[in-house]
Amino acid sequence: MAQQNARSRRTRLALLASARTLVEQEGVTAVTMASVAEHAGVTRRAVYLHFATRGELVAALYEHVIETAELAASLKSVWLAPDAVSALDEWARHLARSHTELIPVARAFQRVRGTDPDARDSWDSVTRQWRKSCRRLADWLAAEARLSAPWTVETAADMLWALMSFDVLEALVVDRRWSRKRLARQLSVLLRSTFVAEPEAAKKAVKRQRQPA
Repeated sequence: MAQQNARSRRTRLALLASARTLVEQEGVTAVTMASVAEHAGVTRRAVYLHFATRGELVAALYEHVIETAELAASLKSVWLAPDAVSALDEWARHLARSHTELIPVARAFQRVRGTDPDARDSWDSVTRQWRKSCRRLADWLAAEARLSAPWTVETAADMLWALMSFDVLEALVVDRRWSRKRLARQLSVLLRSTFVAEPEAAKKAVKRQRQPA
């Protein structure tokens, strides 16, 4: 049984690797049960044993890419930071070290999300989770009275989410050939200067917000 389970896991990983190669080389629309089976050298029945529908395969593919980039471990370091400002610095490093690994697949999903329902559903699910992380960061800054005026938790979360744009990451890492270390450093400077208030200034901003109009 253990040997059979190990073989099943290897087959699943091989299918996901084939799907990823197809996406990076030809785009999301190239991913079908038949094309993945052919690329992996298995039967279509073998694909259906692991994924009941194309939508399930596409969703699993994006999760596989995220796991390969070790996003969960990278993100954990953000939430283990000792304070909100340190977490913001770690967030910059997280985007630089992990999200840059997603560029080829993410761009492929973005190109077809308007016409491919499976790609859209997968993309929307992932980006909702990213927006929640941004909201958590903004809440943390506000809770420690470090969120700069005139930002609110909601607008700060929106802007943090927008700054995750793969347009930005690709332009800097691919087009401008920034190293990941440089991206992390400069993004940290940007986030601090945009969202972080000095302790006294932050306290005054909070006090003004609490005063009746």
